Amino acid sequence: MTRRKENDDRVEMMQGTLDMLILRTVLLAPAHGHTIASAIERTSKDVLQVEHGSLYPALHRLEERRLIASFWGTSENNRKAKYYRITPAGRKYLAKERGRWDQIVSAIARVLGPATE
Repeated sequence: MTRRKENDDRVEMMQGTLDMLILRTVLLAPAHGHTIASAIERTSKDVLQVEHGSLYPALHRLEERRLIASFWGTSENNRKAKYYRITPAGRKYLAKERGRWDQIVSAIARVLGPATE
């Protein structure tokens, strides 16, 4: 996952961030890979770009951990596509990780504090 800038600098994401974004996206409704990536980009107002080289390994990892499950369906353009849905274990994991994420964001904000310059 990269952050779009004029010079397209790549920004390392904290481990697990993409997993959380995927789980949050399929929490709303089952989706196939392209739709998941597009939803993350659209929701972030194109600040986050999900590379296929990151997305599909993350989907496979989440499926192996049984946090998502897949099934075959037909996409919007009438093609066969693999769809992903969140599992009960995935819902529980997302809730736990969201709480942890909120703590991390708060901690970073406290360290950075208000700008004094």
